[in-house]
Amino acid sequence: MPHTIDLVDPRGKRVFIRADFNVPQAEDGRITDDRRVRLTVPTIESVLSRGGSVVLASHLGRPEGTGFEADGSLAPVAARLRELSPRLKGLRMGGQLASDDASRAAALALKPGESLLLENLRFEKGEKKGDPAFAARLADLADIYVNDAFGCSHRGDASMLALPKAMRAQGKPCVAGMLLEREIKFLSGVIESPVRPFAAIVGGAKVSDKLAALRNLCQRVDTILVGGAMAYTFLKASGVAVGRSRVQDDMLDEARSILALARERGCRIELPTDHVCADALAAGVATRVCVGAIPDGLMGLDIGPDTVRRYSELVAGASTILWNGPVGAFETSPFDAGTVALGKAVAAATARGAISVAGGGDTAAAVEHAGLASGFSHISTGGGASLEMLEGKRFECIDALDA
Repeated sequence: MPHTIDLVDPRGKRVFIRADFNVPQAEDGRITDDRRVRLTVPTIESVLSRGGSVVLASHLGRPEGTGFEADGSLAPVAARLRELSPRLKGLRMGGQLASDDASRAAALALKPGESLLLENLRFEKGEKKGDPAFAARLADLADIYVNDAFGCSHRGDASMLALPKAMRAQGKPCVAGMLLEREIKFLSGVIESPVRPFAAIVGGAKVSDKLAALRNLCQRVDTILVGGAMAYTFLKASGVAVGRSRVQDDMLDEARSILALARERGCRIELPTDHVCADALAAGVATRVCVGAIPDGLMGLDIGPDTVRRYSELVAGASTILWNGPVGAFETSPFDAGTVALGKAVAAATARGAISVAGGGDTAAAVEHAGLASGFSHISTGGGASLEMLEGKRFECIDALDA
């Protein structure tokens, strides 16, 4: 575990906080999900309340590093931060580029208790390329480096990796923020030292996306409950007719291999035995519950009521629950019913004392959709980062921090 922000004294120091403010926005620029912003506020407030000043930085979207783009500006994030914390009412924006003279002057002029948000790091070509020269210019802006951007910690961007390396070479502390600390504690903790029985719910569209994670989980968990479109690849690989359900035919052998590995390791893999089916994925379409085989012309779009009941009972008996991927096409009603019901079962188990962790991306969106976010022990802010941690990978960006 890296050193954390509470172990350093920020008084009179400028603290560079690399956050993950890559948030979804409406066409008018309004932030539609501010969770990543909200969850970074405690780290910022910790520095400001102890007499430090803060230089905030993040990327947003996918600029190509060709300079300022109005629709990629972090100005809406700055406005939201000012609303979220009284200590950030005076938050200023830097210049049009993170390393331009205006940003540099504004950062160097910060007084204790003041804060500055640099513009979108990916406006500069050096960020995505991991350029040490760009990182060196950022390193000059602060005395302490904080990584609070778990969602980016599997990447080698300049502000994530070259920057802490440069600052450590100068003898400057490089530590984890409160959000990163929590992500590591829950995601790494449940994988490395779970309280058993340990159940994992794994869903989503593609087996290929979860292949490495499934192989790792087979060797660590007691039960894996498979849902989502990926379940139909496993079912077809097991000889079950799946109609027009989405299947990755090139993954059938891999699916059989995972089932064999699970048997070898004593991990129980559960597959859906009934399905909510339709002839198209659309709101208001006629549906039917298919038990066992799915007829030609229909596709499975959600787990059926018997599977919901069986999965919920297994969740109820678990002491640790990890969820990565929805178990149905939850964005389209009524194919959200299985995901919502299973989410309620996880929340109920959590209320009884189980530890529950939801992976980021679609899983977090599904839990939010079900109105159950407060019922989980932890909901990750990382999409790809969460998945890679479940695969057992080490993150060079985290290893670059003081430990």
